Amino acid sequence: MKKIIFAFIVLAAFAAPFFAQSVPMDQAKEMLKRIDQNTGYFGTDFTGEYVLVQEKPGQGNSITSAIMYRRDSKAMCTIRITGPDSDKGKGYVQFDKNIWFYDPSNKQFTFTAPKDRFQDTNVNNSDLRPQHYSDFYDIESAEFVALGKLDCVCFTLTVNKKSANDVDYPKIKIWATKDDCLTRKREDYSLSGQLLRVSAIPSYQKVDGRSVPSKMVIQDRLRGQKINGKIKYESTQITVSNVSFQKLGDVVYSKQYLENMSL
Repeated sequence: MKKIIFAFIVLAAFAAPFFAQSVPMDQAKEMLKRIDQNTGYFGTDFTGEYVLVQEKPGQGNSITSAIMYRRDSKAMCTIRITGPDSDKGKGYVQFDKNIWFYDPSNKQFTFTAPKDRFQDTNVNNSDLRPQHYSDFYDIESAEFVALGKLDCVCFTLTVNKKSANDVDYPKIKIWATKDDCLTRKREDYSLSGQLLRVSAIPSYQKVDGRSVPSKMVIQDRLRGQKINGKIKYESTQITVSNVSFQKLGDVVYSKQYLENMSL
């Protein structure tokens, strides 16, 4: 897919900083907190339409569409799958720190974890929710870097001892623009240092004064196929549209809501 390929051409350009200068630790901690805040929409509800296009080299593309509802102040979230037709009525609901998947074919809810894959794409459930880097990770280093035309800060983070069970990846790198602390790129690593995933947010949209990703791309470095002598990795592009911050009824964040909407 041309859009996905283009996004990762942008990522490749981002990979080589033109300069690097250390960020004072106090400043780095404050910036990391701002990065966290930018990934959530607290004090309001959030609604957005999501389209996920997964590209599997040699197998073609698959498309999943969904509507997401979030109340980040209470860590509540509901996702209704709206396409393809075979998956309509399925959904996810999160409350009390638990995530439940609903399948209308058997009218059953099953527990799923934040690190589980969303609809078998390259996206984890946790990717679609607020991040808590400043709570779960220690800052190993933070540097001012130039990535393409963007002035960024690159954070290298390692999970702290008390949060080992709360994160998907023990080591990560984040590139965030210096002026607004919006995440632009992220790399996820294993404890041994193997690169597992590369994510990019090439563009944001402004809605009611808030910055919301308009496009995201996640490349899975563990899933790929050799084509014409080169490894091509699976990737998923996410497009977010029709964003609203209107307050929603409490019933939206319930199992009953998913059951009723699937009828």
